[in-house]
Amino acid sequence: MKAWKWVSVLLIVVLMGAGWFGWPLLAGARKPIRVGLLHSLTGPMAISEASMVDAEKMAIEEINASGGLLGRPVEYVVADGRSDPEAFAREAERLIREQHVSLIVGCWSSSCRKSVKPVVERNDHLLIYPVAYEGLEQSPNIIYTGAAPNQQIIPTVNWCDAELKAKSYFLIGTNSIWPRSVNTIIKDQLKATGGTLSGEEYVELGATNLDIVVDRAVKAKPDVILCTIEGDSNLPFYKKIRSAGGEALKIPIVNFVVAEDELRQLPARDMVNDYSVCNYFQIIDRPENTRVVKNFKARYGEDRMLSDSIVTAYNSVRLWAQAVRDAETDEVALVRVALLRQSLNAPEGIISVDRETQHTWRPFYVGKVRGDGQIAIVWSITKPIRPVPYPFSRTKEEWNRFLDETYEGWNRNWMPPSTRAKSSADVSKHPSMIVSKL
Repeated sequence: MKAWKWVSVLLIVVLMGAGWFGWPLLAGARKPIRVGLLHSLTGPMAISEASMVDAEKMAIEEINASGGLLGRPVEYVVADGRSDPEAFAREAERLIREQHVSLIVGCWSSSCRKSVKPVVERNDHLLIYPVAYEGLEQSPNIIYTGAAPNQQIIPTVNWCDAELKAKSYFLIGTNSIWPRSVNTIIKDQLKATGGTLSGEEYVELGATNLDIVVDRAVKAKPDVILCTIEGDSNLPFYKKIRSAGGEALKIPIVNFVVAEDELRQLPARDMVNDYSVCNYFQIIDRPENTRVVKNFKARYGEDRMLSDSIVTAYNSVRLWAQAVRDAETDEVALVRVALLRQSLNAPEGIISVDRETQHTWRPFYVGKVRGDGQIAIVWSITKPIRPVPYPFSRTKEEWNRFLDETYEGWNRNWMPPSTRAKSSADVSKHPSMIVSKL
């Protein structure tokens, strides 16, 4: 009996020890992996960014429904950048230091990305940037899943030349770093195609009165207007130019921003037969796209539409999840390396992360706006295009000098002083917000 008592005591001790040392391991294994979703939920950019958060949430929910990652659930933390670069930087710092996220997916405007860039670099962290942009940047801490300039901007000019037979171009954009850079790339490309510039105008972010710039565009009588207006200023722009009537109605407008999701809030009747250039449209006939569209509508409502930025946001989370499984850890440095070998059978086609540039290979589509708010594809390059962040029209050093001169000219800031003053005033009206999904 005594022997059995000693065996029982020993067994209890062993079990208690296993519980003492094993529980932290088990708890650690089930500790959620946190992902920061950093977008504008307020301000003029909310028209484009709010739906990106919905897509990112859906991707995380799908990951959790299939068992999570590494035996752990994935938890999202949503932060509102409020359409302001300084708010984006503060929220990125908070997501990393206080919320302990393993990844930040976010930003739309390049001024906001450029404010977050030093934050993720200083913390040796990871940002996935899911928006087509001007390029002219590479960071070891950023994966760029949106289009580089040779995947959207340059093909657009070539298409306008070949298909619209356009020779004169009028450029209208927001007074910020993305439109300024895009239009500089366009002007370089016009030299190659033999096109001419008939005018170039900029409006402040969130502007509602665009009468002067629209009048100048109509009077210039260009063959095409290339539009890089960001956010909700597209509404007064299209209303004004269509109300001008006459010859203004004959000028085709090619927009680099407005897609299906924005058309829910912008009257499609004002944009019928105008063009949008993207790397995805909801109408793409692929089973992978059909599945995502069906799930998104089931989750958020039949009236909801997918667009390039929304799907790219969704793809970004899925690529990261693949990298976590591949690396067998959520440790940021190892996941960054694993991301460089990821490909995904995405709604728009096969996309892959380019190891050299940390951008993704993407297809290219030209769409024409229909009266029902859908966009019909009229031209495409379906074979994925290798990303080239720095257009060959200038050297990398020359592009960096262009950026430096712009930055210095704006008093060492990525937003011009006039826009910055308005943005700061708007932000002061809204408290900082982080919402956790536990």
